[in-house]
Amino acid sequence: MTVNIQKWGNSQGIRIPKHMLDDLAWSETETVDISIDDGKIIIERFRAPERKNIKELFEGFKGKYEPEDIDWGEPSGGEVW
Repeated sequence: MTVNIQKWGNSQGIRIPKHMLDDLAWSETETVDISIDDGKIIIERFRAPERKNIKELFEGFKGKYEPEDIDWGEPSGGEVW
């Protein structure tokens, strides 16, 4: 399918036909990642990286953990201590 690049305000854009979005099961509110590869524009569904759990975050940590108290100072507002 051939489409034209159009000026939209200070940017340019293309319209993606509804049937293509339907084929991909994408909605009009989809967040996408856009990149360039070998002269091509690649548009992919954005997937946020999975958050690591505490064991994964400290995997490979060789140090020794020693808990310590931290003096945060006196309350300065409506804090409850």
